[in-house]
Amino acid sequence: MPTRVLIEGGWVFAGEGDGPFEILEDAVVAVEGERIAYVGPAAGLPADWAPTRRIDARGKAVLPGFVNAHTHHAMTLLRGYADDVPLMPWLREHIWPAEENLTGDDVYWGTLLAIAESLQAGVTTFADMYFFMDRVAQAVLETGVRAHLSRGLIGVAPGSDRALEEGRELVATFQGAGEGRIRCALAPHAPYTCPPEFVRQVLAAAEKLACPIHTHLAETKAEIEEIRAQYGKSPIRHFADLGVFEHETLAAHCVHLESEDIEVLARHGVRVAHNPISNCKLASGIAPVTELLEAGVTVGLASDGAASTNHLDMFEEMRLAANLQKVSRMDARALPAWQTLRMATVGGARALGFDKLGCLAPGYLADIVILDLNAPHLWPRHDLTSLVVYSAKAADVDTVLVHGRVLVDGGELLTIDMERVEHEVQARAERLARAARRG
Repeated sequence: MPTRVLIEGGWVFAGEGDGPFEILEDAVVAVEGERIAYVGPAAGLPADWAPTRRIDARGKAVLPGFVNAHTHHAMTLLRGYADDVPLMPWLREHIWPAEENLTGDDVYWGTLLAIAESLQAGVTTFADMYFFMDRVAQAVLETGVRAHLSRGLIGVAPGSDRALEEGRELVATFQGAGEGRIRCALAPHAPYTCPPEFVRQVLAAAEKLACPIHTHLAETKAEIEEIRAQYGKSPIRHFADLGVFEHETLAAHCVHLESEDIEVLARHGVRVAHNPISNCKLASGIAPVTELLEAGVTVGLASDGAASTNHLDMFEEMRLAANLQKVSRMDARALPAWQTLRMATVGGARALGFDKLGCLAPGYLADIVILDLNAPHLWPRHDLTSLVVYSAKAADVDTVLVHGRVLVDGGELLTIDMERVEHEVQARAERLARAARRG
C-alpha cells in the first residue's frame, strides 16, 4: 500500500488553470504515493481514506513546490569568489579558470550544498547545467529532489567532442531515473561559445536521443553585438535558423530581445528561464518578461548559479522579478503577485517539461511546500498571494514534500548531513580558489 499523507487545516493554493491560484481556507491535501489524490474540504475526502501520516497545517500556507528553472548548482563552491565583475570578465578571468580544477567529488558536494539550501527555501525542482553531471544525478537520487539535468557544452573549448559524449551518456543513463524525477537535456552553452557546426552536432545527438535542449540566449548586449557581427542576425534568429528550436528548448535569460525575437520564441514554443537577480548583479539588463508572457511564451523563474546571485532563494527572485517589470514599464500593474507566483511554480514546471507538476490538484505530482505564516512580517493577512510573493522569506519554510516524500520537516533536512556537507564544501572551495590564483 502506498504511503498516504494528509495535510490538513491550512490555506491551500489550489487549482490548475492559467489564472491566480484559488486559496482554500481550512482545506486538506491528500497525498497517495507520489501524487495528490484530493484537494478540498475535509468533508469531501472519502471516509475510508486512512492516512499513514498527518501534517498539521493550521496557520500555514500550502503551496506547490518552487521550480528553479535554470542554475549551475555546484557553483555554490564559488559563492562570493568573484563579485562585482561584469559577465564576460567574470567568466573568462575568474570562473572558467577556477572550474578547470573541478573534480567530480567537488561537483557532488557543491550540488549537495545547493540542494540543501534550495530545499530549505521551498525549491523542489531545479534545472542544472554543469560538468560531472553523473555526480549531480547521484546527489539528486540520494536526496529525493526533482531535476532537469544537462552537461554544459562549450564548442570552442578543448575536449568539446568528449563533453558531447558525456552529455549523451548522461541522457542515456539517467533519463527518467528516480521514478521519473530526472529529465535530461543536451546543453550547447551559448551562441558565442558554440560555433554552428558544433551546434549541428548537438542537435543531431538530441534528435537521436529524443531529448530537449538547454541553453543561454541573449543575455548581454555584448553577446548581441558579437553574434550580429559574426552572423548578421540576433542570437535568437541565429539559433532558430540553425534549427535549435525545432527541438524542445529551455532558453535561460533572454534579456535583450526585439519584437521579432519574441515572435520567434512564441512561434517555436521556446520556454524561457528568467534570472532577475543574476541579470541585475552582472549588469546584463532587465528581461522583457511582461512582453514574453503577453506573447504566450512559457516563462519560469530561476536563480542562476550561486556564484553570480550568491543565493538560491526563490522568494528573493519573485520579489525582484515583479518589481523590475513594474519599474522598467513604469506600471505598478505589471507582473502582479499571482502571475509571479505562477512563474515560480507551474511556469517553471512547464518550462522544464515536467507533466502534471506545479499545481495542487488531483493527479499532480506531490511536490508541496508548507509555509509557517506565524511571523511578524506575515501579518496582517489582506491578500495571501501578495503576502507570499512580497513578504515571505525562505526561513518561513516549514515542511517540504517531493514525489510524496517529506524531505524537510519542521525546517530540518531529512536526507542531507549538513555537518559533513559544510566541512567538504569549505575545504574544496579553498582548494579551487588557490589553484585558480596560481594559474
